Amino acid sequence: MAAKRLDWFTVCNYAFLTVFCLITIYPIYFVLIGSFNDGNDYMRGGIYFFPREFSLANYSVVLRDDRLYTGFYVSILRTVVGTATSVFFTAMVSYAMSRKNLIGRTPYYWVHLFTLFFGGGLIPYFLVLKNLHLINSFWVYVIPTLFSVFNMIIFNAFFREIPEEIHESATVDGAGDFRIFLSLFIPLSAPVLATVALWNAVGHWNSFFDAMIFTTKQDLMPLQLFLMKMIREADVISNSQYVPPQVQKQISVQTIRMAAIMISTVPILLVYPFLQRFFVTGFMVGSLKG
Repeated sequence: MAAKRLDWFTVCNYAFLTVFCLITIYPIYFVLIGSFNDGNDYMRGGIYFFPREFSLANYSVVLRDDRLYTGFYVSILRTVVGTATSVFFTAMVSYAMSRKNLIGRTPYYWVHLFTLFFGGGLIPYFLVLKNLHLINSFWVYVIPTLFSVFNMIIFNAFFREIPEEIHESATVDGAGDFRIFLSLFIPLSAPVLATVALWNAVGHWNSFFDAMIFTTKQDLMPLQLFLMKMIREADVISNSQYVPPQVQKQISVQTIRMAAIMISTVPILLVYPFLQRFFVTGFMVGSLKG
């Protein structure tokens, strides 16, 4: 059997994708090797592919900060709780919006669509959260993100394609809307659920602005806010009296920042490959059935 010939388009396509992958991956790799290099040696420059003087001192300084573990706890908790509640609530609203017998469905839809493009601004938003007693509360991470109009549109497009006969047969058997939603629509929507859950999880994990604006308590600081403060305070930390003298000789402001970035990035990088197939499947289903 003759070998398949490669045309110029295929060769150029593979070459372009290879270069694109390298451009995408190398910045992460560059930060990784810098975080494992001796800080003073790193300042000499010339480190591009491998650590020149391997050292764990940068990670020992970052891991010494108790705020890191508080940040991990808060970020994991808000990601799990925020993702689960947001996906469930948005899916429930989307199921109702997909029902043709919903009274006022069209006005509801246009009100939702209006909020997708227009907002009241940060100050009114802050005042609303303050009146709801959500400022300096863990629930400020969860309740405002319970519903997403964009995700509702994705769910709604999928729910409308589920055969109406399934809903009618369940109704004849005496099942109510809530039972139909939980027992039929949710199991049939696994790819879309996984896709929206991934979007929500990444959003919660990477979020720091809401914590910076709406909280002042140290025990509510998520990981990304700790990372931002660590990057800003790296010059102070590197000269801190709490860092042993032998460790201070092996660290620098830049390498401490790199270690902090890697610690916050690795968890999501480890989780994403396991969810990627759901992400691709759900995204394609939502786009095709819309």
